[in-house]
Amino acid sequence: MNGDAGFRQYYRFTVGGSSYIAVDAPPQYSNNPAFVALAQALATQGIPVPEIRARDLELGYFCLTDLGDKLLADVLTVENMQLYYRRAIDLLPVIARTRPAGDYILPDYDRAFIDFELSIFAEWLLDKHLDLRLSPQEQQKLRACFDILIDSALAQPQVTMHRDYHSRNIMLPDGQELAVIDFQDAVTGPVTYDIVSLLRDCYVRWPGQLIEPLFDYYCRLITETLDLTPVSPATWRRWFDLMGLQRHLKASGIFARLYHRDGKKGYLKDIPLTLGYILDISKGYDELADLHLLVKERVLPALEVLNSKGKGALAPAGENV
Repeated sequence: MNGDAGFRQYYRFTVGGSSYIAVDAPPQYSNNPAFVALAQALATQGIPVPEIRARDLELGYFCLTDLGDKLLADVLTVENMQLYYRRAIDLLPVIARTRPAGDYILPDYDRAFIDFELSIFAEWLLDKHLDLRLSPQEQQKLRACFDILIDSALAQPQVTMHRDYHSRNIMLPDGQELAVIDFQDAVTGPVTYDIVSLLRDCYVRWPGQLIEPLFDYYCRLITETLDLTPVSPATWRRWFDLMGLQRHLKASGIFARLYHRDGKKGYLKDIPLTLGYILDISKGYDELADLHLLVKERVLPALEVLNSKGKGALAPAGENV
């Protein structure tokens, strides 16, 4: 079967008329104890996830129940996305209050963690992929923008977050009920991270008029379900926007890293969409003007040059229509 951005490999096999998934997850590259702990915790909370039928953590082998081939991403249209996304949003408060039992402790998505993720943008996209060298002044300005994003993330209520909650990691095993996969990197972190992962997907962009009511629904739902201290719509919007910027900066760097380090060229085509998000959202915040100018005047022109040589990402993806 097709793998994912990590080092895991998947194989489908049948025994006695039942289908299963064999997983080869090298322990030196895969967080296998976390996968076990989170699978058990989410299942206990009623979240449909693959059932672990057998495992060998030392060798990195799993046998999982087969959830099929249908991803949420495969069935979404402009006409049905709000219905499906609302159902996906309904799972987020449950995930947010899920805690693994036993010895496994969720990592904290703290300042050092977020800062490391942001460094991937500079190291792999700017330096390695685009061969951009920032002046000391540009580095200082980018650092200041990163600090603004980090401060915003840490100011939010901290919950259990899936950390990669989007339409390629949500499945429809029976065509109706939603199931969740790829949760082994869950952490304790900002309350807007998973909703921005879903609504501002790194692989597809939806029109704003479809996203806005879904975000409003999430804010009401998560506030009521987790009994959060109410905050203004403007605060929610700022948290959401800046969390999205952090995620898209990281993602654009990871897509470049997947190509240069891991030989996975297919993710290069997703870089323009992440940069498009960064350009559009940063434009609305005066304190992030330096980030906006960097992407507009340095990053995108460098990517165009790379494209012209046939070595960069593909043309920017448009909205899903």
